[in-house]
Amino acid sequence: MGEATGGSVDPRELRRTLGQFVTGVTIVTVRDERGMPRGLTANSFTSVSLDPPLILVCIASRAPSRQAFDAAPGFAVNILGEAQRDISARFASPVSDKFAGLSWRSGASGAPILEQSLAYLDCRTHRRIEAGDHVILIGEVTSFDRNEQSPLAFCRGAYVSVNLPPIQCAEHAGDRPSF
Repeated sequence: MGEATGGSVDPRELRRTLGQFVTGVTIVTVRDERGMPRGLTANSFTSVSLDPPLILVCIASRAPSRQAFDAAPGFAVNILGEAQRDISARFASPVSDKFAGLSWRSGASGAPILEQSLAYLDCRTHRRIEAGDHVILIGEVTSFDRNEQSPLAFCRGAYVSVNLPPIQCAEHAGDRPSF
């Protein structure tokens, strides 16, 4: 069903297959060359290294804010909590002023830090890598913070609940597998 035949992969089937992986939801933010806040919803996000502290996020090459990410010296990744589905949908839409009515502040990079997010990582751009129809932004984390809300998760094209009470996150931190 999903095998490549003759070097060709059906993008719709590949997307469905990749959608089996449960991800968190982030809003990646930056300031454009005029100083205006820009952002988009992304779930292609992961840690890269603790020493040095590096993370990565993938931005679609055709994203309207792509040019702002290319020009900016830094960006922020705002990890959303379960109660922020509406913010995720807003930043995934073509709405012109995605920040209207939202509380946010500037991080050290100048990128917007969304108030009430589950966590944020403010980053200095470490490297940009062109990869297919995306650019991989690797950021060096310069500041971060978190709280104990439930995370917003996404799987199979829909938001899902992970049913993980906040206390369990801290309680079982030593039980994590080491990858």
